Amino acid sequence: MKTLLYMGSLASLMILNSCNLQEEMETDDFQWQIDRFEDVKVLRYKIPSWENLTAKQRVFAYHLNEAGLSGRDIMWDCNYRHNLEIRKILESIISNETIDHSTQEYKDFEVYAKRVFFANGIHHHYSNMKFEPNFDPNWFSATLVTLDLKLSEEAHRAIFDSEFDPKKVNRADGVDLLLESAVNFYAPDITQLEAEDFYSAKKDLDPERPMSHGLNSRLSRDNNGALYEEVFSETGRYSKSIKQIIKHLENAIEVAENNGQAEALELLIKYYQTGDLSIWDEYNISWVSNTDGDVDYINGFVEVYNDPMGYRGSYETIVQIKDFDASERMAVVADNVQWFEDNSPIDENHKKESVVGVSYKIVEAAGEAGDSSPSTPIGVNLPNANWIRVEHGSKSVSLGNIEDAYHNSSGKGMSREFSFSRIHQERAEKYGELGSKMHTALHEVVGHASGKINPGIGTPKETLKNYSSTLEEARADLVALYFILDDKMQQIGLMDNKEAGYAEYDSYISNGMMLQLRRILPGDDIEEDHMRNRQLVASWAFDRGVKSNTIERKFIDGKTYFVINDYDQLRIYFGELLNEIQRIKSEGDFEAGRSLVENYGVKVDQNVHAEVLRRSEPLNIAPYSGFVNPIMTPIRKGYSIVDIDIEYPKNFLAQMMYYGRDYSFE
Repeated sequence: MKTLLYMGSLASLMILNSCNLQEEMETDDFQWQIDRFEDVKVLRYKIPSWENLTAKQRVFAYHLNEAGLSGRDIMWDCNYRHNLEIRKILESIISNETIDHSTQEYKDFEVYAKRVFFANGIHHHYSNMKFEPNFDPNWFSATLVTLDLKLSEEAHRAIFDSEFDPKKVNRADGVDLLLESAVNFYAPDITQLEAEDFYSAKKDLDPERPMSHGLNSRLSRDNNGALYEEVFSETGRYSKSIKQIIKHLENAIEVAENNGQAEALELLIKYYQTGDLSIWDEYNISWVSNTDGDVDYINGFVEVYNDPMGYRGSYETIVQIKDFDASERMAVVADNVQWFEDNSPIDENHKKESVVGVSYKIVEAAGEAGDSSPSTPIGVNLPNANWIRVEHGSKSVSLGNIEDAYHNSSGKGMSREFSFSRIHQERAEKYGELGSKMHTALHEVVGHASGKINPGIGTPKETLKNYSSTLEEARADLVALYFILDDKMQQIGLMDNKEAGYAEYDSYISNGMMLQLRRILPGDDIEEDHMRNRQLVASWAFDRGVKSNTIERKFIDGKTYFVINDYDQLRIYFGELLNEIQRIKSEGDFEAGRSLVENYGVKVDQNVHAEVLRRSEPLNIAPYSGFVNPIMTPIRKGYSIVDIDIEYPKNFLAQMMYYGRDYSFE
């Protein structure tokens, strides 16, 4: 599970946003923002601890990063079946020196290309809607002829026909989730019912330790009409990329920091070689058990947000370096995870008697690829298999340097516009960053590690189906919201007072009720899981608290504000909702889960949406951010790599072209 930065909330906007490319983009002579197009700004991040590593550790990080980049094509193809063909056409046009880059036709085309590169495909990385090609189609066709480039008829249609495969992932209630989703985890003609029947027929040898069926495969249809899985492995689908991944992982083993790291990597290689999901489980147990070392990583087919049915993991990698000082300060969260479980407001029957193996570190991202780049999470908690988490524990990380990059590229425009009063604005400025970080820590470490599923109840992807991810993120958010105002946070030294908690409550309600709506088009429903979860929590709490005046909707000078009048009572309401969502997960209550999401998390108040767009437009603040990655260059002595040099690039398009040239294997 991952935490995405929800740009739009007041506290986060204190960390994230600036009004334009020239405003507050440089601190300490480092340029944080390097590009802006449409609804995206592109940032850079530093790796402050890079020089504190030994040369051997830097070489280890390099090989892990090379392994990650080698699987980049997998993410593109899984997102949509025509993405790779389209991307290669875009790269060919951009790299051709005979094309006049000064024309408006080319400039419009380049903006489209940047959007595609940022999203790893032709559908928006967050809304899932297909990009509108706001460039001259006649210029494009003529350019293809001039350069003798061939684009298939269906790929051409995918770019220009707005009705053809319009949405990568469609979770709308009542539709066929597969036929209405363009994501390439399933052959285009496979129905939701067929896929459900296919997986319901699978039986686990040990029902208490179920395998993650479908995680590393595409569900396809053979010539006789039967369904089968195309497994992602060295001898299966994406074999060319996976062979490269394996090669670099083998190199990483040679410079691993300890035997535990080497043993986990050997299992990961074996998993890539065979595609055997039982080996994936073995690997995760080995990986989560090894908390030694200064360099760690995430690598594999991990999060299932891009699968409307919640089976298939998107390829992603993060190479991470431990932030020693920050990790030591925050270790107290993991040390007290049993206390949090024991004092949770959920039913006693749904609590874990013993929360084991939970670790938490503040890390610095050193390189990202696949589903983690260019748009990156700020927190991750893995593994996702519930039985492994129960028996062996989990690793949680916050990407501290990513959060710092957001903070250093910040401006105050949105906070000034949407804060109800100067008191709220000053609180956000003083405590918003701390509140956001505490929320992330509690969400990842305590939230995802808490609670248990009743005996005999299936996994959430089986019981809660397409609502499982939304409900899980809501559950983890509610754990964070409930405990951020607990006296325990001051007792263990993480907060001096409750002001950071109040700032986070203000931020969460404002974002869930209003500000995140900047991310969707007028008339659209909310589709993305994290957005659904935030609106669900905020709107349920408002509905619950409006009669008691706990939360009040105020209109001042034609502007809407959602104002919290009683933070302690709101905390009680958060606890009530947490208890209900935990019950839904523990009991596998699909109808109750569906009702919560559909009634509170999907539909948008069109008047509020229009107001948010109107008020935010003059501020010219991009609602989405992402990153270029540092470039690691080997320093060689003879045939051996002895150290790694780091460079922080300043050109997003150049990095995308470099990746396309050097890391394209499919």
